[in-house]
Amino acid sequence: MAPRIVIADDHQLLRAGLRSLLEDQGFEVVGESENGRGAANLVRKVKPDALIIDINMPILNGIEATRLVRKQAPNVKVIVLSMLADSRSIFQALAAGASGYLLKDAAFDEMVLALKAVLRGQTFLSPGVAHVVVQNSLALAPADMEKCCSISGREREVLQLVAEGRPTREIAAVLFISVKTVETHRKQIMDKLNVHSVAELTKYAVREGITSL
Repeated sequence: MAPRIVIADDHQLLRAGLRSLLEDQGFEVVGESENGRGAANLVRKVKPDALIIDINMPILNGIEATRLVRKQAPNVKVIVLSMLADSRSIFQALAAGASGYLLKDAAFDEMVLALKAVLRGQTFLSPGVAHVVVQNSLALAPADMEKCCSISGREREVLQLVAEGRPTREIAAVLFISVKTVETHRKQIMDKLNVHSVAELTKYAVREGITSL
């Protein structure tokens, strides 16, 4: 039976190309999504063997989507795609439960190797990523992540949507919570980060890789 794969990327052309290449290699692509929230919902619905997801996704970024997928479907393996091999993104992806981290400019053969490795229960890192992990394994001290880690998963979801400029009512609808709850989360985030405006929240979200805006 062919391994069942879900692809999540906000570029339709990339999804189509990746689907074609994977299917040529004997994988079965059982779904696609253009945003992180949709990817998590799709995984819950179709129960694939693996999810391939871009780190920079609208509505819910790849890191938070990975965390949600691993919570809802712990047997699903996740491979995160990124343009950059920066240590913070790599460590955040692995901490969220990703089994693989690939650079987008990697050869397709590398994607096939990564899928086969994670489906065997192994971790796979692009060569351009592996050396960063080795060199920076002790670089991110707990204090460096203290503020980010003080924010709950739901607060990170709200923060991304706020930083994307989405209205409060839309955020409430996307997350299935009340407008008042959104406002409460936003105030708690600002208090925890000691910031005083949406502009400052947006700068923080971009700096921490929560959104690519």
